[in-house]
Amino acid sequence: MTEEIEFILDSTEESMNGSIAHLEKEFLNIRAGKASPAMLGSVFVDYYGSATPLSQVSKISVPDARTITLQPFEKNMLQVIEKAIMIANIGFNPMNNGDVIIISVPPLTEERRRDLAKQAKSEAEDAKIGVRNVRKDANTDIKKLEKEGTSEDVCKSAEEQVQNLTNTYIKKIDELLAAKEAEIMKV
Repeated sequence: MTEEIEFILDSTEESMNGSIAHLEKEFLNIRAGKASPAMLGSVFVDYYGSATPLSQVSKISVPDARTITLQPFEKNMLQVIEKAIMIANIGFNPMNNGDVIIISVPPLTEERRRDLAKQAKSEAEDAKIGVRNVRKDANTDIKKLEKEGTSEDVCKSAEEQVQNLTNTYIKKIDELLAAKEAEIMKV
């Protein structure tokens, strides 16, 4: 096999891995009933004039499955953090006891679980689209090589390898989705 085809296959696999990594990151943001510091990943605090991630201005811990505690590195940040959580509109009601902010994570309703499962399906579908776009780009590059004189057999073999990669990554996405849906729907 030529160097160009090896390069196309390697970059295709790398891009498909990127789609999987992105999907896993998106799945972390979809809450599944139990408390997790990742639930606050989208919250930014006004820290001396710049938008700063919550994790950089406070220690986030999860003492049990239904509670998140935030201990600001600076006491004067308590109200600012509390306000940022409210503004983020993620469905939490923070309580400030003077030292730490405590967030009780309410249990999910059946309707909310179905909505989150739909959101997970949508993210998985986006990842599949990403994988298919990578396949299309790889096949386009292989066709260009064929026009430039690479043998037809080598190009057909490369296209089959790209399709096998695509099938593998689509299956991996389906497995991740099934695991996430089971996690969401578990009461």
